[in-house]
Amino acid sequence: MYKTVDTTTLRNHVADVVSEVSMRKDYILVTRKSKPMAALVNLDLLEDLLALSNKDYLESIRQARKEYRQGKTFSHGEVFGAI
Repeated sequence: MYKTVDTTTLRNHVADVVSEVSMRKDYILVTRKSKPMAALVNLDLLEDLLALSNKDYLESIRQARKEYRQGKTFSHGEVFGAI
């Protein structure tokens, strides 16, 4: 069973809603006037869904996680420079 949250509640409690969806491998539908408009999806679930549709994406995730474990990361400044 999925949960829903209306846009006003989401706006007022975004940190709590994000925490809830991140703790579960699930999703929460965002509604406006009782109609589903969008979804907040746990990152693991999103990766699984993307991997189902694109095998190259799954390999890129594996490679990125390997590089992260090896300490091959970039600082904010290296990625975005002086903004």
